[in-house]
Amino acid sequence: MSIAPDSSSTLGSYLKDRRARLDPVALGFSSTRRRTPGLRREEVAQRASISPTWYTWLEQGRGGAPSADVLDRIARALLLTEVEREHVFILGLGHAPEIRYQPSSGITPRLQRVLDAMETSPALVRTATWDVVAWNRATELVLTDYGKLPPRERNVLRLMFTDARVRAAQFDWESVARFVVAVFRGDAARAGAAAPMQALVEELCQTSSEFAAMWRDNDVRDFGEGIKRLRHPQLGEIALEYSAFSVDGRPDLAMLVYTPVSEGVAARIQALARAT
Repeated sequence: MSIAPDSSSTLGSYLKDRRARLDPVALGFSSTRRRTPGLRREEVAQRASISPTWYTWLEQGRGGAPSADVLDRIARALLLTEVEREHVFILGLGHAPEIRYQPSSGITPRLQRVLDAMETSPALVRTATWDVVAWNRATELVLTDYGKLPPRERNVLRLMFTDARVRAAQFDWESVARFVVAVFRGDAARAGAAAPMQALVEELCQTSSEFAAMWRDNDVRDFGEGIKRLRHPQLGEIALEYSAFSVDGRPDLAMLVYTPVSEGVAARIQALARAT
């Protein structure tokens, strides 16, 4: 027995449902003489700057596949969330839209509580351009106390190439620096952060000949998983396992977690936290 496709999964049905949920008055349209709730098709077309006939065909499943530009304008016209916009692209084009870079203003209190729960594991959240926007107490003690830095200076690349303390803490600074540069290149490109990436690159090329040389190598890498070894002024030589995790709904953000490789290292971090 064949099963008919679910009409709710079609692009036209989804668009019709979304426009039915909008308040015409709130968007500057009259509320009189409406037989159904929400916006009319021609009103959506007006907001999206497309032909009313074309939009009608789109809801009716006629006229062929829309362009990415048209879907983007319709998504804005219907006030879709990022998740809803992605769903529209998948229904209409069979794939997610290109990522739109969003400058980060911070994280949610819930995610901060996740960071804070890791008492002996340094954990932080960074943007696609490696600006650190959140961190926990263990990060302050083991890696860098970002709270003591101006927001503009809370950038991993800037610290790696301009901060003598950060440089001295690395077992093999050149290898670590090359890794960071290569991952940064890939992260910024995937997140569509070309403009802010270029501004940071130009700045660091001016201030660091070593960065300029590494940037010219055009290496690209994923962060992945591995071991980070550090020389710490209070803890001595320590090793941490690192892993990266995506932040749901924010493809430009990543959470990095550094876990002590042994109970001994964890105990030293815990003792330092109590002492300070």
